[in-house]
Amino acid sequence: MTGMPTDRTRRRVLQAGAGTLLAGLAGCRLARGPADGGESRLRITLSGQALMTHTLCADPYAGLEDVVAELHRGDAVFTGLEAPVRTARSGSPTREGMFLHVAPPEVPGCLREMGFNVVALANNHAWDLGTEGILATRESVAAAGLAMAGTGRNLAQASAPGILEIAPRVALVAMATGKIAEGAAATATRAGVNEVRMTGEQLHAEDVDRNLAAIEAAASQADYVIVYLSNHQWGEDKATTKPWARSFARQCVDAGGDVFVAHGAPLLHGIELYRGRPLFHCLGSLVFHSRTPPGYYPPEVWESVIVHCDFAGGRLLGLTVVPVLLNERGDDPERHLQTRGRPRLATGVGRRRILDRLSALGAALGTSLGPDGVLVLGTGV
Repeated sequence: MTGMPTDRTRRRVLQAGAGTLLAGLAGCRLARGPADGGESRLRITLSGQALMTHTLCADPYAGLEDVVAELHRGDAVFTGLEAPVRTARSGSPTREGMFLHVAPPEVPGCLREMGFNVVALANNHAWDLGTEGILATRESVAAAGLAMAGTGRNLAQASAPGILEIAPRVALVAMATGKIAEGAAATATRAGVNEVRMTGEQLHAEDVDRNLAAIEAAASQADYVIVYLSNHQWGEDKATTKPWARSFARQCVDAGGDVFVAHGAPLLHGIELYRGRPLFHCLGSLVFHSRTPPGYYPPEVWESVIVHCDFAGGRLLGLTVVPVLLNERGDDPERHLQTRGRPRLATGVGRRRILDRLSALGAALGTSLGPDGVLVLGTGV
């Protein structure tokens, strides 16, 4: 991977839905000029996972505009979609109860309207509407104009990078480990999830090799590569980043990844730097339409961040963390489930609490986060 910009100039144009609160922000990417030396700059913006089972864009609320404006500051804007999209082509539910997650058909368009243009589909809920649901979700996400990776009609497609056609060009490789149901993993002849299997604390070598090869391929096709892992191999302690996870993230960078990001445990984990590349071991949730009762999760589950990573010429120039708070109880008591788990930019004491906690988590990994949420470069291994 050269890390240098290509001569491609096509850029995706965001399409906002007419008549919504968000329409005025469509297409409002911030203009970024060349860095020193005339190198093109790129901002990769990342958020927590989107468990969106009620379309935010059709039900706007106070604070949503601020979140959308923050997302629109990025060029490549990433999340993981934590629910299959229900369409006429989806299958029957493969699970029941409060952990069945299903997104209405408007969700991919809403993600696009919010500013996202890169979406990971690999996770333990991708198969909640069966194999047909995996394919229907891919069709729906593609129709919304989002670059995607992590599932496919077979293992080759599920492992392959998705490409975001902007300049500089960005690729995504997405995979999942842990809690992948029997029948949900892609095979040579079956649609499914790009699974990385694990036995004990050891990832299966053939799955690791396949994904490292996909990262290498992505690096040959794009200027920057985002590597994603939906990780449910936390054991009993969801709040601690396991040694194997740190090691695997570094392998992904060695293979050509520029940003490593994980979701899974709905909790923030620390930020690490490795060879000048950021490793986000878990970014929690941006939208969390959980059907669990209040108090089921600790308060920290309802805290998250949006992160802006600025690059030029293959170098990370800087990293800024923007704290986010989600409401555990619905804004409308009569519509509790529909109006809970909504993101708002954190201010005051909440903002300070999230930054302090993330700073402490990062310090344990050798990374210094400044008091204003700016990563102090040069501290990583």
